[in-house]
Amino acid sequence: MAPDCILAANTMNKVAIIDMGTNTFHLLVAEVNGEEFKITHREKAAVKLGVGGINRNLITTEAQARALHTMKAFRNTLNEMGIDRVHAFGTSALRNASNGLEVATRIEGETGIKINIISGLQEAEYICQGARAAIAMGAQKHLVMDIGGGSVEFIIANHSEIFWSNSFEIGGQRLLERFQKHDPIHPDEVNALFAYFESELRPLLNQLKLHRPTTLIGSSGTFDTLSDIYCFRNNMPVTELPETPFALKAFDSIYEEILFKDRAARMQIPGMIEMRVEMIVVACCLIKYLLQAYRFEALRVSSYSLKEGALVNLR
Repeated sequence: MAPDCILAANTMNKVAIIDMGTNTFHLLVAEVNGEEFKITHREKAAVKLGVGGINRNLITTEAQARALHTMKAFRNTLNEMGIDRVHAFGTSALRNASNGLEVATRIEGETGIKINIISGLQEAEYICQGARAAIAMGAQKHLVMDIGGGSVEFIIANHSEIFWSNSFEIGGQRLLERFQKHDPIHPDEVNALFAYFESELRPLLNQLKLHRPTTLIGSSGTFDTLSDIYCFRNNMPVTELPETPFALKAFDSIYEEILFKDRAARMQIPGMIEMRVEMIVVACCLIKYLLQAYRFEALRVSSYSLKEGALVNLR
């Protein structure tokens, strides 16, 4: 498949972006020729930085070891590719952990990769820029949603303006460890999740009523997997394009299937992947709550997120 392409304004050679998410670390490498970015390499690893400590604002010793191992592997890849321009971003797990700065400093000391721990609002801005690079928004207002392991970002925007954005510390790993004690998830746990969303997301609901976006854009992560499941169900090719297929009306049946199956049964769903199989239950509950709380006309999926948005921001 042809590499992804997006536009930039200046001329550089090669650059790497590392997104150090709470669940997954991503490495993206791009060549820049004139005004064109060509993404030539993508790599991801299920580091699970938040496991065991996310709700205690702590990165455990085991998670630190996984993070360091992955960052050393990324460094080796970049050395082999001859790339020394690297931008690494730490998100919810690192910015909230009492030992987050210590972990970032250790990784930099052992790999030479400096980590920029960004705020939730900066993360939201990069996510929006990534979604804009994937999907032509036009003048119409959209809600962009990115479900991470530690935080969830919501951005109301069009092609040129961000009208409102916020980062909520209600990511999948936090929800999983706090609410889901049974597999399949128990109905009482689903009810507790929905009550929690009702309490925590009141600022979002107020902004939705004010701005009235018509389309929900799901950014990467859980939405990538939902798109893959949708493609398998409809005998469509699974793509790696900036926008991948999905239909709003398809969500409920996929949600019901995911909700009532245990881990082993979920893994048998065509399109499911190992790194999403645990967190996807609570993530889908969050999507379900949002779709019940506010009526969208369409749901589109952007495979671009923070890392692509950070790449766009380099111009």
